[in-house]
Amino acid sequence: MADCENGTEAKRLKTQSDNECESEHSADNPVSDLEITRVLRESAREKNIFIHGKVKHQDAVVILEKTPIGQDTLKELLKSSELKLEMKNDVYSTYQLHAPAHLNQIKTTVVCPATEKHVKKYLHQESFLVEESGEDYRNITLPYISNQSFSVQWVYNILEKKAEADRIIYEDPDPDTGFVLLPDFKWDQKQLENLYLIAIVHRRDIKSLRDLTSEHLSLLRNIRSKGEDTIQKRYGVPVSKLRVYLHYQPSYYHLHIHFTSLDYEAPGCGVERAHLLSDVIQNLQADSGYYHDRIMTFPLRADDGLLLKFKEAGKL
Repeated sequence: MADCENGTEAKRLKTQSDNECESEHSADNPVSDLEITRVLRESAREKNIFIHGKVKHQDAVVILEKTPIGQDTLKELLKSSELKLEMKNDVYSTYQLHAPAHLNQIKTTVVCPATEKHVKKYLHQESFLVEESGEDYRNITLPYISNQSFSVQWVYNILEKKAEADRIIYEDPDPDTGFVLLPDFKWDQKQLENLYLIAIVHRRDIKSLRDLTSEHLSLLRNIRSKGEDTIQKRYGVPVSKLRVYLHYQPSYYHLHIHFTSLDYEAPGCGVERAHLLSDVIQNLQADSGYYHDRIMTFPLRADDGLLLKFKEAGKL
């Protein structure tokens, strides 16, 4: 989900008409119809590529990502694949391995019709660290995000069971301390090493870390306790193997919490953006207004409108 990447994290493959091609387009295989405009970003290390193009005259973003090799398919992969020798030197040799089609999958995400914000989100950009005081948040950041059309309707669709209801693995329906827990789309749900789930709160009055006070401690403790318990029971992953954190700035402005495997270097888990939930709880216990006043440091991409606002205010 899950933890878009400022703006709406549209960080997720949505299944409704507002973020997919028309149903007939999907049925006709939108990837085969894609007219490639440009490659937005690619990573040899992460083995993915982000493509901007058009599907039947509609802007689209297509993400191609090689799926991990599963331990349960290793024997079949090695036995059924064709090997072509590339080089041999003493004890070293390299090959091209051509796996059977069902073991050579590429995860494909299609965002169509894609907005300019979607395209910018996936475009490689320089990033800059911004230091935001509480006053900066109230005078610069809050007016900016309030004036932007950062839609979280897709979040409400999940909470109201209008979308992705079958993906929810746990729900506490309490209107004050409740949440839903579901896998983030970055996780293939096959390998625990890259486990990634998102807890989305039912409350709609908390945009981000900045809004949290000691009033919300029962909510945060509930998410931590029940989220960790659910993951341990369902996936056998102990608390000591989980990284539980919030982003600031968040990718979408509705409070949500990330649960990832400690073995997985998830996007945005670095110190410049991630805040451990346990630290957040301790800080609010000590000072109810901790996140209201403190200086927060976070990265912004070169094309982010908020970065321009900070520059205009003489903060960069």
